[in-house]
Amino acid sequence: MRYIEPHAHMVSRITDDYEAMRMAGCVAICEPAFWAGFDRSSVDGFYDYFCQLTDYEPKRAAKFGLPHFSWLCINPKESEDMGLARDVLGIIPEFLKRGNVLGIGEIGLNKNTRNEIAILEEHIDLAARHDQLILVHTPHLEDKFKGTNLILDVLRADSRINPGRVIIDHVEEHTVDMVLDAGFWAGITLYPESKATPARAIDMVERAGMKNLWLNCACDWGRSEPLAVPRTAIEMGRRGHSKEAVDALVYGNPMRFLSQNPRFQLS
Repeated sequence: MRYIEPHAHMVSRITDDYEAMRMAGCVAICEPAFWAGFDRSSVDGFYDYFCQLTDYEPKRAAKFGLPHFSWLCINPKESEDMGLARDVLGIIPEFLKRGNVLGIGEIGLNKNTRNEIAILEEHIDLAARHDQLILVHTPHLEDKFKGTNLILDVLRADSRINPGRVIIDHVEEHTVDMVLDAGFWAGITLYPESKATPARAIDMVERAGMKNLWLNCACDWGRSEPLAVPRTAIEMGRRGHSKEAVDALVYGNPMRFLSQNPRFQLS
């Protein structure tokens, strides 16, 4: 089996996880900028983090034969501080020139506040001006439905944005259809205790269809599973789906979306 891990926060993982993912059939890893487990105090902290994502982490992944790509932003949890957020937005363009950067992400909303929405709009403007792909984070739990609707409204309000170049992640049963019906891509995030289990993810895939949808493990500072995508592929096969269908979902779909950026090249 081969698969692409399109959304994994590998800065929070040990090297054993890279090795395990490679042995399970992973052929590339994409890592979006995210919350560090604490709020950073200055733009310098983000500068160092972006260096880690675009320099150190690709070198660490390469030791295990894995191409590593990244996305850049200030995450919605920290964008409530609009002064800091705008300082961070100001340094992103210089990093967009680096060879492993695929676009802007994971932007979005956390508590659905006015400040978060304003910074979301500014991220989208940045992506449009630099012709970047966009990866969107949707809020958790009770804020997800409202937040997803708000995000869709903001994206649709900018006529420069092509929905086919935007993936809205962390969809669930009550949001996946609205995302796909609006022409955007949808991501299902796999977690052992929150978001989607393998069985629940395949339930969604079987109901919503496999077009313009990807699976990702996310992986962060808490309990998470770096092999969630291959485990879900096994669940899919157990239900009788063909090897071709499994390959299309865990390899073909992320390949189609990510290849819209010519930097995404696999040897």
